[in-house]
Amino acid sequence: MQRILIVDDEDAMRELYRESLETQYEVADTGDPESALMMALDFKPDAILLDLSMPRLSGFELCQALSSLSFTQHIPIFICSAEDSRNQAFCESLGAVGYFKKPVDFEALKRRLDVVLNSKRPERRAEMRFQLKVTLKLIGKRSDGKHYEILAETENMSAGGFLCTSVAPLEMETAFEVFLCRGGDHYLGSARAVREQTTTGGQRQYGFAFFKKVEIPAL
Repeated sequence: MQRILIVDDEDAMRELYRESLETQYEVADTGDPESALMMALDFKPDAILLDLSMPRLSGFELCQALSSLSFTQHIPIFICSAEDSRNQAFCESLGAVGYFKKPVDFEALKRRLDVVLNSKRPERRAEMRFQLKVTLKLIGKRSDGKHYEILAETENMSAGGFLCTSVAPLEMETAFEVFLCRGGDHYLGSARAVREQTTTGGQRQYGFAFFKKVEIPAL
């Protein structure tokens, strides 16, 4: 059974989605947009239904993040929002494949889901850079052969790498195994530190480039 992830901060709306869709799809939902990225990794949905107006992290930001990261960019995103439908073109530029105005026409939504999920997915843009603050665990080996492990917070990410802040100095060109820290460690791939800079506050920032990434195949 194909899987649908619903991201909407309204409890009643998520219940309506379930009532309409769970006879045809396996459904997971969350009212916390900040947990959606982790749920996409764990649940591996075939499509995501996403609201725009949510606290802390907007649907616009989340749509851009999900459609840009290599490990979620294969997942079709459908915007379901009470926002003016003039946002449709902008959402599509961020990676969405469908836009439905609330109250949602569930029959039309199911027809569109069927078409998208049973046809070849169009290519997504892969190198868009966006602001996203998440904690990463970096495990590497020093030039003297000793292993070390640090936690770093990202400033921005793209499909090809990320910029992060670290309180500990890192050796340039060192290869690291990269894990996303949230509800457990989730392996993202291997990356190399390729750029170093110091902020006005004296913090060290490092640019990383992935040379091996986790790819989730389309189901």
